[in-house]
Amino acid sequence: MKLVKFLMKLNNEKVQVELKNGTVISGEIISVTPSMNINLKNVKMTIKHRNPISLEYINIRGNQVRLVILPDELNIDSIISDSMLKPKSLSTVAPVQKAKAPIRGGRRGRGRARAF
Repeated sequence: MKLVKFLMKLNNEKVQVELKNGTVISGEIISVTPSMNINLKNVKMTIKHRNPISLEYINIRGNQVRLVILPDELNIDSIISDSMLKPKSLSTVAPVQKAKAPIRGGRRGRGRARAF
């Protein structure tokens, strides 16, 4: 399972996110997008070498995340096993191929000069 898919299942869990610039943000997950953008609520943000700041909401861009620290009491096995129980449905219908249009000018191309 990809990390993003795992994080998408952690709604309302308290996590700590460390950014590439050293900032540490802790809060409850509201949502996670497939590009790993993380929305948090009840946030405490500690910028490197500064005092902590309290915020109601924050949106973190996915490419700025260095790591996500999960709470110790989180039951990871149950979250992973829930996703394993739902297999992907495979499409049994063969894809339809489009008819190709005739090629303009034949197969030789345009403006091709011939040396005699």
